[in-house]
Amino acid sequence: MKKAVCILLMFLAFLIIYFLQVNFFTWFNIAGVMPNLFVVLILVIGLFAGKNTGISTGIVAGLLIDIFISKKIGVTAITLGLVGFIGALLDKNFSKDSRITLILMVIILTVLYEILNYAINAIIFSYSLELIDFFIKLAIETLFNILITIIFYPLIQKCGYALEENFKETKILTRYF
Repeated sequence: MKKAVCILLMFLAFLIIYFLQVNFFTWFNIAGVMPNLFVVLILVIGLFAGKNTGISTGIVAGLLIDIFISKKIGVTAITLGLVGFIGALLDKNFSKDSRITLILMVIILTVLYEILNYAINAIIFSYSLELIDFFIKLAIETLFNILITIIFYPLIQKCGYALEENFKETKILTRYF
C-alpha cells in the first residue's frame, strides 16, 4: 500500500514539474533556456528508490515527455532511463546526505543528459552541430538546475528518504541474532 502511495506521489511530482516546465519556466528563462527539472526528479528517484525504480520511472517519464512535448519519441526516454540508472549507481559510491555531493550529481547528470540528447538527435535526425550555442545553453541550464537543487534541498532530502524507506530492501540478518 505504501508503494502505491509513493508511486502516486511520484506521478503527482511529475505532473507538477511538467506544469512548471511547460507554463511557468517559459516566462522565466535566460536566453530561452529553462531548467530541466525532470533530470533532478529522475536522479532523486534513482538515487533514493533504487536502480529498477529509477530506470523504469525515467523511461516512462521520458516517453510521456516525448509524447506531450517532442515530435521524436524515444530519445528522452532513453536518456532519462540512463539518468535513473546512473543515479542508482551513484548511490552506492557517494553519500546522498551532503548538499555538495547532490549538487555535483545534478551537474554531472545534467551535462550527461544534454550531451547524450544532443548527440542522439544530431546523429538520428542529422541536425547541424552548433557547439558554441549548445555549450552556452548547457551552462545556463546546469546553473538553473543547481539553483533549483539548492533551494529545494530540504524537500528533496525528505522525499528521498521516504522513497528509500518504501522501495529499498533492508538487508538485515535478524534470523541469526
